[in-house]
Amino acid sequence: MMSEPITPPEPLIALVGLDEKTTELFKQCNLHNTGLVFFSTGMDLANEWSAGNLHIGVVIIQSEIVAPMGIPLLKMLQKKGLPPAQYILLCHQWTNETRDLALSAGVSDAFRFPLRKRKLETRINFLVANHDKIIRPYKEDTSLLYKVPLAKRIFDIFFAGLALLLLSPVFLLVYVLIRLESRGPVFYYSLRVGTGYRIFRFYKFRSMYVNADRRLKEFKHLNQYTGAEETPQETLNTEFLCEECKKTGNTCQFTIYADRVRWCEKQYTGSRKAREGSAFFKLKDDPRITKVGGFIRNTSIDELPQLWNVIIGDMSIVGNRPLPLYEAEKLTTDKYSLRFMAPAGITGLWQVEKRGKGEMSEEERLMLDNAYARNHGFWKDIQLILRTIPALFQKESV
Repeated sequence: MMSEPITPPEPLIALVGLDEKTTELFKQCNLHNTGLVFFSTGMDLANEWSAGNLHIGVVIIQSEIVAPMGIPLLKMLQKKGLPPAQYILLCHQWTNETRDLALSAGVSDAFRFPLRKRKLETRINFLVANHDKIIRPYKEDTSLLYKVPLAKRIFDIFFAGLALLLLSPVFLLVYVLIRLESRGPVFYYSLRVGTGYRIFRFYKFRSMYVNADRRLKEFKHLNQYTGAEETPQETLNTEFLCEECKKTGNTCQFTIYADRVRWCEKQYTGSRKAREGSAFFKLKDDPRITKVGGFIRNTSIDELPQLWNVIIGDMSIVGNRPLPLYEAEKLTTDKYSLRFMAPAGITGLWQVEKRGKGEMSEEERLMLDNAYARNHGFWKDIQLILRTIPALFQKESV
């Protein structure tokens, strides 16, 4: 005859240091018949709990957060190796600093006087009902993260390695031309968000003058709109920070790096859009872009250093384009996050679907990214590579 499984006892609620009025309030609360045990001091609780006589799920302490009965008591109980429990503090003082201290110490919640009976009942009943789930050690679920198939990874390494070998004369020629035309680094990198929101360094050939902002001032008289506002500065230093960066201090949050030279990528992106369609500032010929830079942009040669990103595993040949940090942080809803569950790539579906066919909205681009994430495979990647070749020589910027 099989014995019935032993059901563990329901967790108790331990209340420590409550005054008479608060004690009466808890006795009136509808806590679904959960047992209440009262202790005058934290030491009384520790002694009873250590003896193994109690199955405590929630500990409620009336004390200020930094008082001896607050965080210090909590840390003392934790050091004793007692079973895991959830801790609630009842206090009068509550600031952002004390909140952070409480959360870092392991406090589940805190209620400030005067206490509201209904809120106490709702929160405590939830903690008791879900006690086992809440105290269970968290295990990160990585099953949804995209993993590059072995065949795709082998192809990426072979294709990128072969391309680097065959295009080495082009690399050398572009390197020399950029050096001859303007001073500054030949390569630069910016931070991008790829598969699974992983951040990596994204490499390119430099296609603009390092002192592009100064050269723009020299051509200010060519502005087609009188009284136009100046475009954002593109060379980063402590004097030129975008408004969003200024809010976080004297540090740019969206920096592009090239040896010792830095740019604010968000300013660059904004000014680029302004140059292409702004009603306030427009130049017929943009002096920021070098002659070599204009050619390598139109032919996408400036993208070739990303073959190294493929070799080291940051990207694939085909996939969704990795995004700047300030764009990726806006795409965290279910509608858009699917695009990050696919490989990050040099070329992809939206580059070949819309290139040369007119304007493409941001929504269209994101929908194409999602379509690729849902339905991609090795042979479809080969087809996209073949369709990319004629698209490289179209001037439209998408």
